[in-house]
Amino acid sequence: MKDHDLAELLKYSSPKEIYVITWNNLLIQLKCPFRVIVLNDIGWLKKGQIVLVSEIRVTNDIKTVFIIEMNAYYYFHFDILI
Repeated sequence: MKDHDLAELLKYSSPKEIYVITWNNLLIQLKCPFRVIVLNDIGWLKKGQIVLVSEIRVTNDIKTVFIIEMNAYYYFHFDILI
C-alpha cells in the first residue's frame, strides 16, 4: 500500500480508541488504556498476564498493533477484556 493510500485510510482512525464487536453482537467503543490478556509468551509478557494497552497503531500492511509499556505487539497475541 502506498503512503498516500495509508494516510487516507488512517485519517478516520484514532490511536486512543478501538471498536469491538462483543460475543452478543454489540458494537462497543474502548478507549485507551484498556485491558487485554496475553495468549502466549511474547517478549517479556507471559501467557495469562493481564496488561494495559496504552495506544493502538497500524503497520504499513494494515495490521493492528497494541502499544504496551512502550513496546509494540501484534493484536493477535491478546484477547481484549470487556
